[in-house]
Order: sequence, then C-alpha cells, then structure tokens
Amino acid sequence: MKLLFDQNLSHRLVSVLASLYPGSVHVRDLGLKTADDDAVWKYALEHGFTIASKDADFRQRSFLFSHPPKVVWIRLGNCSTQDIEALLRARHGDLLAKVSIPFRV
Repeated sequence: MKLLFDQNLSHRLVSVLASLYPGSVHVRDLGLKTADDDAVWKYALEHGFTIASKDADFRQRSFLFSHPPKVVWIRLGNCSTQDIEALLRARHGDLLAKVSIPFRV
C-alpha cells in the first residue's frame, strides 16, 4: 500500500515509514501542497495511492464517490509526527486488511 500524505501531515512520514509503505509520497513533493482536495483526490485515483489525512473532508469524499482512492482518516487531534508514525506502524496490518474499503484510524 502506498500512501499519499496530505499537507496536514509531516513530509517526514514518507521516509520514516518507507519500509512499511513503499512508494508513498507527500503532496509537497508532488507540487500539490496548496492544491484543493479535488486535485489531491484525482492524483491519488490516477496513480493508485491511498490518501492519508487528518482532514475529514476526504472521509466525506469517500462516502460520496466511494473508492478508489481509499482514505485513511487519522483521528488523533493535536499530536506529534512520532504519534502518527507509531499509529501507522501499529495499524499496518489492519490497513492492509482493509485495502478494499475506506478505513479510519
């Protein structure tokens, strides 16, 4: 599973999670840092990414448009990048198992 990290998540997650989520990228590295949700959604759809975001808007889009792309909605509130890294490491197996449906963590 390759993740497309939204602008509200640290770009550092790409490198620290590369062994679990190979091929993942951050919107910043694609020139999409200031892109609207529609552009990010389309990019993920066209390139086979699962969107990882703290933004509930992507969750709503998954209800409206279904999948792909899949969405990982991270609901940790105010937290550190290390907290998000730990969560994505701990839930890796769950995410792989839920690959065919939208999934929140």
